[in-house]
Amino acid sequence: MNASGGAGRDARRRLAALLAEIEQADDALELFARASERLRSIVPFDAAVWRATDPLTGMMTHPVRVENLGEDGCSVYWEEELLTENVNLFSDLARAKVPTATLHGSTGGLPDRSTLYRAFLRPRGLNDELRAVARADGNPWGQISLFRARESPVFGADDTRVVQRVSAALARRLRSFAEPRLDGDPAPSSGPEPGLLHFAPSGALVSFNDAAHQYLTELAEAGGGEPDTGNALRMAIPAWIHSTVSKARAIASGRDRGSARVRVRGRHGRWLVCHASCLRTVDGEPGASVVVIEPASISEVAPLMVRAYRLTDRELEITQHIARGLGTAEIGDRLYISPHTVRDHIKSIFEKTHVASRGELVAKLFTEHYAPLSEGREQRILD
Repeated sequence: MNASGGAGRDARRRLAALLAEIEQADDALELFARASERLRSIVPFDAAVWRATDPLTGMMTHPVRVENLGEDGCSVYWEEELLTENVNLFSDLARAKVPTATLHGSTGGLPDRSTLYRAFLRPRGLNDELRAVARADGNPWGQISLFRARESPVFGADDTRVVQRVSAALARRLRSFAEPRLDGDPAPSSGPEPGLLHFAPSGALVSFNDAAHQYLTELAEAGGGEPDTGNALRMAIPAWIHSTVSKARAIASGRDRGSARVRVRGRHGRWLVCHASCLRTVDGEPGASVVVIEPASISEVAPLMVRAYRLTDRELEITQHIARGLGTAEIGDRLYISPHTVRDHIKSIFEKTHVASRGELVAKLFTEHYAPLSEGREQRILD
């Protein structure tokens, strides 16, 4: 991108239009579509993946927009990212001062140093990746992966700066989508049985129960989703489940810490939690993996909601005490602060969450089965 003269002014105008477009999107998939169309005219790319992430863990959730990439590489991408790669990891970028980087820039122009390049990019005719973590208030709300083919120039410093600005705006808009509204339809009821999926060490789906099929149907797009060509059961497996399985294998192999746990919002608005565990063979080696999907508890959803509203740690504490039914004096005693200070915090909480009473606050933040209709879909685009 030429930053001087008429070309520079034109690029700045297009970037301003892109940032304004981001603020107009009504949901995450529309956000990704608008941002992609505008960004391509400023920072050309040949393929891309736009992902929402769980801000508590940084792991990919839904929705996901995939452009000009087939389905065959999802498990390969995340296996390399979590088990072998050491260049531009999303987990590192999420904490970096600048959460944006290019593959060629980080390897000194020697992309073969990257296992992801050797296993994923090169076999697909791709030569460079520009990736960014969409971060707001220190929390990762999304990820962007832009790819260029071999015949295209590698990404440069100007490209990185543009994507960094776009990713920050993207994060703020994604954060706003996490705010619950109470105008949706009630989610369909389901029994207490968790959804179970069994994956082979290769990452292929081996078996699943009826509850898992129900949950995945809820998460799939209205047309039923795309079948995963890698499993003989012909069941649609979202990309974020593959990444969660890979995360579990990375933890079991000692390459990663934390939990292979992610929160997702279903088509009917209720929050679900998905957690994966990697089993071990009798020899102690990582083997098959099991994924459990079940409705999220209040304790799972509450921290996510308060991040969406930008509550402080103290405001989060007070909100949780309000949800438990404690009065002003009781909250003050628990937190060793005066009732007057508690009231000041409650006033701030009400302003940030746009409510007028404690009951409305609890309903807005913690009701699990009344929430906005959410797309919750993976969208695959081929030019």
